[in-house]
Amino acid sequence: MSKIEIFTDGACRGNPGPGGWGALLRAGKHQKEIYGGEKETTNNRMELTAAIKALQQIKNPSQVVLTTDSQYVRKGITEWLTGWKAKGWKNSQRKPVKNADLWKLLDEQNERHQVTWKWVKGHSGHTENEIADQLANRGIDEL
Repeated sequence: MSKIEIFTDGACRGNPGPGGWGALLRAGKHQKEIYGGEKETTNNRMELTAAIKALQQIKNPSQVVLTTDSQYVRKGITEWLTGWKAKGWKNSQRKPVKNADLWKLLDEQNERHQVTWKWVKGHSGHTENEIADQLANRGIDEL
């Protein structure tokens, strides 16, 4: 099974507003950068989209270490998702889970791979996170 490292980030100018997502994928000596943007979105949607798009790039089930600077993404997938699914995509206040469309897509990708979810503080000089941030901003700039 392949081992792949992924570093993701999302960005938004205004929340909601124009947003971008970026990801750096690394497998051995091979590296790939991907990014994109949406005219009207939120920061959390872009953080989720970065992880989804990066995992979708991987053709075969793989061992993945995905590093994000979003506690929303990391805690959502590792702590909250099971409860949301059990409650029919309702949160602890019995309200519909925000961004459920994206959470469902991320859940599909998470099931396809063996993913270890890591968190890193954003804008703290972490090289790969800074690259993902630049890619996310490029996604906005090129809208």
